[in-house]
Amino acid sequence: MSDILTHAIAALSARLKSGFDGTARFEIAGEGSIMVDGNGVRAGNEAADVTMIATAETFQGIMEGDVNPTMAFMSGKLKIEGDMGMAMKLGSALS
Repeated sequence: MSDILTHAIAALSARLKSGFDGTARFEIAGEGSIMVDGNGVRAGNEAADVTMIATAETFQGIMEGDVNPTMAFMSGKLKIEGDMGMAMKLGSALS
């Protein structure tokens, strides 16, 4: 597993301490995927209610609070596939 995925898993785990009510997958371009669900955060590439796709730089900005997830989506830096309601719920949990 890459250092970027390792750090991303740690950052997401810190923000989502009680897990997430649903399933989400973050695809970090060129690095791999991270799963978020009721069991916590882990590396994986399973089916999910929503998939969010971004570069490592955009993902890092979202985790550090420098990039607003909604603005990243509106500007095309964050792509979302699947349940938009679930994406909004996850965005709120990360804010």
